[in-house]
Amino acid sequence: MTNLVPEDDDVLLDACDLEAFRGSGPGGQHRNKTETGVRLFHRPTGITVQASERRSRTQNIGVALDRLREKLGILRAPPPPKRRPTRPTRGSRERRHEGKRNRAQVKEGRGKVRDGD
Repeated sequence: MTNLVPEDDDVLLDACDLEAFRGSGPGGQHRNKTETGVRLFHRPTGITVQASERRSRTQNIGVALDRLREKLGILRAPPPPKRRPTRPTRGSRERRHEGKRNRAQVKEGRGKVRDGD
């Protein structure tokens, strides 16, 4: 099977719609006045990723492309195997119940002290 996720940034960007927006949060005047946040919409799959943590649009595009590659890789991963239900063994049930009995005795010993029972 060939790798369906392109290695080249330009090829991957051609398959995406790029939208720039103003990032919010800390960063001061530079971050609040310029549109450095990036949102990528991958047209073939409909996956959307965004990056706005950097002050540079170029750096944010690189981060968003990395996130898109990661999501595309996850999307093409084989499904996990079907879970086969199991039951606890008799020994493990007995050990669990013994632990519960011991704990109950400890808690029972914490009761109020009675005079002359």
